[in-house]
Amino acid sequence: MSHGMQETKMNGKKQPERGHASPLPVETSDVPQLPWRMDGNVKEFHLIAEPVKQEIFPGRVVDLWGYNGSAPGPTIQVNQGDRVRIIVDNHLPEATSMHWHGFEIPNEMDGAPGSSQDPIPPGGRFVYEFTLHQEGTYFYHSHMAMQEMMGMIGAFIMHPKEPYKPRADKDFAIIMQEYAILSNIKVPNSMNMEFNWLTFNGKAGPATTPLIVRHGDRVRVRLINLGMDHHPIHLHGHTFVVTGTEGGRQPQSTWGPGNTVLVGVAQARDIEFVATNPGDWMLHCHLPHHMMNQMSSTVGPMSRRPGMPTGEGMEEGMGILRQGSATSDENGPSLGRGMGVGSTAEQTISNSPLKGEGQTPHEGMPGMQMAQPDVSKDANSVPGFPQDALMEGPAMAMDQMVEKPENFGLRPGWSGFMAGMMTFVRVLPPDKYDHIMELRKKQEGNKPMKMDMPGMEHKHE
Repeated sequence: MSHGMQETKMNGKKQPERGHASPLPVETSDVPQLPWRMDGNVKEFHLIAEPVKQEIFPGRVVDLWGYNGSAPGPTIQVNQGDRVRIIVDNHLPEATSMHWHGFEIPNEMDGAPGSSQDPIPPGGRFVYEFTLHQEGTYFYHSHMAMQEMMGMIGAFIMHPKEPYKPRADKDFAIIMQEYAILSNIKVPNSMNMEFNWLTFNGKAGPATTPLIVRHGDRVRVRLINLGMDHHPIHLHGHTFVVTGTEGGRQPQSTWGPGNTVLVGVAQARDIEFVATNPGDWMLHCHLPHHMMNQMSSTVGPMSRRPGMPTGEGMEEGMGILRQGSATSDENGPSLGRGMGVGSTAEQTISNSPLKGEGQTPHEGMPGMQMAQPDVSKDANSVPGFPQDALMEGPAMAMDQMVEKPENFGLRPGWSGFMAGMMTFVRVLPPDKYDHIMELRKKQEGNKPMKMDMPGMEHKHE
């Protein structure tokens, strides 16, 4: 039996018990669900703040900070009215604190270090306990600013006592994060503001997992943002309404049609639509830089001139010359928004799986489907030559490397045009939907069973 569902007997048969009419579970692709257990009338969860090694893209394993081995941390799902206890252990090398974003709870449980509690020291523990009267899309995160930029956030879903109307058939949550990670290191620069890895639920396209729905389903997608940038999220092929925020469900009188919603920093937005249009539809941030991976300091002619540094200090970035002619082709601005320290560290080393104009696959990227772009040899002489032409497109197709049940039946080469904060909403006929669900079950069945569920091994003290 799942740790997330208790059972009771009714007419001699076991029935699921969730405290009220069973809510529709929220799916968080690529992010685990946090199990819980009952201690009397309290639902008890266990979160461990710790360093995490995470593969955000095939072959790109980075050092993040998160919870229970995941960044973002595991999803917590509760019911309106539940009393919960969350035990937080700090396995980080510095102090931390846990904030419950938007929760209306006692001040001593708010998790603001210095005002509502002392920070949790390395090796320390803090036990949070409160009753939840709210409903909607919320989240938890460290209240140490730079720890947020290292990945320390998780979704916290409060299901309402009475199901929302109209009731959804599929319910998803997506957490948006961004990282500045140079090609030769694995640790994000949490002070940088030029982000080159943009993720949905800890994965950068095309490694993101599509949202699978049946034709005709009513779909809810909960979008959560905690980073430095706002994200205009656009859905192809459908019109949606915004039905909720990080403050809970909105009155239906406020709903209005749209296909793009701006999710600001520290905000959540719930969108709902009826999947009436069959096909594989992109869901993505519409900021152009956020539809690319590993593009910081690798764009334009400078990136195709060996040894030419593209990162400069603040003075150079502002146009204050130190050498050469002001109109020299060799002069280029800093491509970072840093103030010298982060920017000067950027070089013309491509983070791309490709090695530049030779179009040679990276040694760590086996199985790359290569294609020769239709580019003249003298392309650099053409004004406006696409800066990312050698970094994106068919030359980067990697369908086999990101193969998973949810990608079954996608158009060949699809992965060459999917990067950064991008995924699909796949609106499928019943037979194709059922086939993918069967493939998913088989894949789950082949995975070794975990007997020691994270957070379930601790003892009462």
